[in-house]
Amino acid sequence: MVEALLAILLLVPLVYLVAVVGRVQAGTFAAGTAAREAVRAVVTADSAAQGAARADAAVGLALRDQGLPRAAATLDLECEHQPCLTPGGDIAAVVQVAVPLPFVPGPIGTGAPPSIRVEAAHAGTVDRFRAVRG
Repeated sequence: MVEALLAILLLVPLVYLVAVVGRVQAGTFAAGTAAREAVRAVVTADSAAQGAARADAAVGLALRDQGLPRAAATLDLECEHQPCLTPGGDIAAVVQVAVPLPFVPGPIGTGAPPSIRVEAAHAGTVDRFRAVRG
């Protein structure tokens, strides 16, 4: 009886730790993929507005792939030159994802569970042989 009780007391925190690490890893994968695909979407776009829209869609897809809502992430795009799609210019994307902790209630009154923030950044270069695009 004592061994079973000790086994349960040790097993429950271990299972929870595995669940938390799994969710944080999923958030890390989502952030890395989202940053990479957002840059790719921008550098291959025909205009800066189209690139921003495509980057936002790419972030949403990467998050959905890992089971996270789009509202959990923020995307920041930075351009080295203006206009943004100047040939040879660098474009960087930083994606931050708030990964909610499973089975942990948030502070009273907020309704949101506590979360761990993960971040990924990626940079890419606009093809230098393409015409200047706005």
